[in-house]
Amino acid sequence: MNTKKIMEGFIGQQMIVLPPDTKLAVTKNPLIRDLYLTAIGYYPKAIHHDCERKTGAQQYIFLYCTEGKGYVNISKKQLELLPNTYIIIPKNVAHHYCTSESDPWSIYWIHYTGENADLLYERYARDREYEVQPIAYDEHRTELFNLMLSLLENNYSTRNIELTNIKLLQFLSSFIYHGEMYPAQYSNDQVGTSIDFMKENLTKSYTIQEMALHSRYSVSHYSDLFRKKTGCSPMQYFNQLKVQKSCQYLYFTDLNIKGICVKMGFDDPYYFSRLFKKQMGISPAKYRNTYKKKQQG
Repeated sequence: MNTKKIMEGFIGQQMIVLPPDTKLAVTKNPLIRDLYLTAIGYYPKAIHHDCERKTGAQQYIFLYCTEGKGYVNISKKQLELLPNTYIIIPKNVAHHYCTSESDPWSIYWIHYTGENADLLYERYARDREYEVQPIAYDEHRTELFNLMLSLLENNYSTRNIELTNIKLLQFLSSFIYHGEMYPAQYSNDQVGTSIDFMKENLTKSYTIQEMALHSRYSVSHYSDLFRKKTGCSPMQYFNQLKVQKSCQYLYFTDLNIKGICVKMGFDDPYYFSRLFKKQMGISPAKYRNTYKKKQQG
């Protein structure tokens, strides 16, 4: 760990801190006041970088390492930030982070706040609070970050500030919702594998016991894991996928409803219709009639 503390002065660094009057204007802007940044920067090869806040910060702090390594101390835990990993430090929590002396990190960082910042942190943390999370490198993500910096470097006009914070949500979401955006990269976990299995077998009918057996879990353990990841039971999820696929048949083909029912692995057309209406709010026949008309128009 470092003893020498340097907050700034890295070659190639970029940093912008919004002035007080600009931050005040943001808090009154209904388009962006629920999620907005207060500072943003990039520190390449940040030797001696060391920051400690004994009472925490009033904003959330996002740290993304692209090379080198460093350490984050929070809640009596020391975490290592390596290339292609990130962490979000919650507001008002004491913390201390610093670069490695032997292998200085390069980090992208953002301070941000707003009511939606609290909700976004919940989506990030789930049951893994105070943990470094891995993320596959994507050049589009750094391009998005550079766009935010560029907008703020130009000026603090209302439109520039609005666009910057609209892009902020997009940027943070690319980390927090990465698993949902690219599920194939996470298919090595059993729930992800099970979902892939469902998608490949939408025309078939399976019981919860058969689903659990395919995943090599007991029914209770499989159901618990699945609900924690998706928010619903395996059978509910499977039926949702079937209904979504049915919508495509109703919209793009002339296959009758009974035929679609059979194609989706349902023996009872009435059960299928009830399931469809529960999820979509209207019957299969009405769905086809409504959206086919829109397509023709």
